Amino acid sequence: MRIVLGIESSCDETAAALVSEDRVILAQRIASQDEAHRPYGGVVPEIAARAHAEILTPLIEATLADAGMTLADVDAVAATAGPGLIGGVMVGLVTAKALAMAGDKPLIAINHLEGHALSPRLADETLEFPYLLLLASGGHCQLLLVEGVGAYRRLATTIDDALGEAFDKTAKILGLGYPGGPAVERLAAEGNAKNVPLPRPLLGSAEPHFSFAGLKSAVLRAKQAEIHADADIAASFQQAAVDCVIDRTKRAVSAAGPVTALVVAGGVAANKAVRAALEGLAADNGLRFVAPPLGLCTDNAAMIAWAGAERLGQDDPLDFAPRPRWPLDAAAEPVRGAGVKA
Repeated sequence: MRIVLGIESSCDETAAALVSEDRVILAQRIASQDEAHRPYGGVVPEIAARAHAEILTPLIEATLADAGMTLADVDAVAATAGPGLIGGVMVGLVTAKALAMAGDKPLIAINHLEGHALSPRLADETLEFPYLLLLASGGHCQLLLVEGVGAYRRLATTIDDALGEAFDKTAKILGLGYPGGPAVERLAAEGNAKNVPLPRPLLGSAEPHFSFAGLKSAVLRAKQAEIHADADIAASFQQAAVDCVIDRTKRAVSAAGPVTALVVAGGVAANKAVRAALEGLAADNGLRFVAPPLGLCTDNAAMIAWAGAERLGQDDPLDFAPRPRWPLDAAAEPVRGAGVKA
């Protein structure tokens, strides 16, 4: 079986992995930057890029050593080429180019979002195309019809904040620190989701897209009112976010046509409340529900290596340019607001 070395450096995780085309993760290492960014309450791009540059080469060497391999045993090098923080993307892609050139290996430039979109197929060999995907992370919230490798039709995107971004900003408002999403989920488990009235933007709307900016602003007003417990605010926020996700996804189920499964991927897919609600929606519509293991939800190199394995034979030139923005569906119509991020 052919083996792909994957490199991920699009945000604040530096990662390397070796994955075979028969879906075996031979080795993977992930270096977190949480401590470096925690004082700032979010990711600082320059700090992230410097950290990637310092750790990536020894991380790759350690990953190869973990598998008892050398670069000579690798059949291709895949790296995130966008979208993401451009400094970090450049570090990973330049490193991949150097390895590909030195080892005379094919280079495969991977769209980070495609890594998320295909990650459920790494964990589940029975998942077939086409499937409906909710891709929810810190920077993106989209509903996509995944028709095949490289074939994506965007059904909806966010017109302002992404879902993960709303979780992180809520954490910052509540003083929960960084990373915010898991902190909000933990605090929400202690609160009453009915105690704080919060809006559900676009709930029931004929417009297919997401909006979370108004919900985030309402959380800020609730905190400033100083009459609600933080746990109740967190629980009410999480429930409002879940209600919006289910409403929008239910609409997409109707619009997508026949699909093999309802799939969720991206960092927010690790949230248990989101997963449980989507699983219920899938059951209500007679669909199989698929979610990757938690380790494949957040940014990781195994999903990049797997996307490379799915694209073996589709080599990219060594002058492939890093891209801060790179939509999966380039033909999708622009939407109002910040939907250009899609």
